[in-house]
Order: sequence, then structure tokens, then C-alpha cells
Amino acid sequence: MTCFPFQIVGFDLDGTLLDTHGDIGMALNHAMEGIGRPAFPLSEVAGMVGGGTRTLLDRALDRTGGRGGVDFEALNADLIAYYADNIARHTRLYPGGEAALDALEAQGVVLALVTNKLERLAVSLLEELGLAQRFALILGGDSLGPRRSKPAPDLLLEMSARLGGGPAVYVGDTTYDTRAARAANIPCACFTGGFADSPPDELGADALFAHFDELVPTLRSLQPR
Repeated sequence: MTCFPFQIVGFDLDGTLLDTHGDIGMALNHAMEGIGRPAFPLSEVAGMVGGGTRTLLDRALDRTGGRGGVDFEALNADLIAYYADNIARHTRLYPGGEAALDALEAQGVVLALVTNKLERLAVSLLEELGLAQRFALILGGDSLGPRRSKPAPDLLLEMSARLGGGPAVYVGDTTYDTRAARAANIPCACFTGGFADSPPDELGADALFAHFDELVPTLRSLQPR
């Protein structure tokens, strides 16, 4: 067996490791209905996720008449509160995800979770699903303060620093992930079955995979930077 090329494998959360669109969609619709705006079909929500709840709400408001007359901070707080109370009703690992984590752990890899979701929500969700203990580090979009979430490289640089450095790779599904990885000078593999905000060949990934059965071989094909 050849040596695995990375010591650290970081994962995005929404649309990468977990299919969260059902629970996020329910929280979004709760918030939108509270201000008299129409609900979104859950099938549309996956394409709106990325960048955190503020970006999600911006997209939802733009599609339903804009921000005029809306208390944005109160709306964001309502969405987050509902989501926190209903965080794991529909959310699940993508098929093959658990086996992929097992395979990476068998390689002696250190696993990290780096997301734009609020850190407390990411921790709560992973704990609800019995996954938190798999990760040596969990960082959220608020872990380092304002304006340091993806696509800025700060969270990925912090991931490497806290875990002692060494060859690292990031696994994501959107341009927020690929841009952050590029800025942090680490390779990025993108899951094409997630919440991609661009066609697969326009994501800017170093490699693509369509099923988690393909993850470990895909990462083996990459070289550290």
C-alpha cells in the first residue's frame, strides 16, 4: 500500500459531508413565511446554500421582492433559532460517507471540519448525528470573527496551524471552498452531488468525485502543495 499523500483532510459540511438541504430549507421557509414571503420548494434550496445564513437570506429575499421593509437581523435570528431547534430531522451523511471517513482514519489521517455554518451549530449537528468525535477540529464561519469565513483562506490556514501543519487537502462542493483552498495554497477535491454553485468543470477544483466511494482514490491522485 502506497503512503497516503496527506496528513490532514478538511471537510466542508453542507452539501459535502452532509445533505442538509431539508433542514436548512425548513428553517428558511419558517423565516420567510414569518414575514409574509412565499416558501421555497426544498429542491431549490440546495442551490441557494453557501456562504452562511446571511447569504442564504439575501438570495431568498432577492427572489421574493428584496430587503425593503425587512428587519434583516431579526429574520436571520429567527432562521437560526428555528434551525438550531430542528437541526437533524432530515440531515444525513451522503451515501458512502461513513465508509470514506473510516478509510481515511485507517490511513492515520487527521480529520477536520471547516464550514461557514456557525461553529455552535456545526458542533450541535455533528453531535446529534454521532459524528463529532471523528474530527480533531471543528471550525465555523464565526470561529475567527467577521469577514474571515470562506472564500477567505483564514479558516483553512487556521486548520493547518492548529493541527500541527503537514500536507493538507480540503474537500468541498462550491466555489467558496475552491477559492478558499486556492488562497490557502492547498488542493481541493469537490463533490459533484452536493450544493455546487457552478457547473462541475467551472468550480476550480483540483479533482472531482461523484460518490464517496471515490473519495479516497481521488485524494490519492492529488499532490500536496
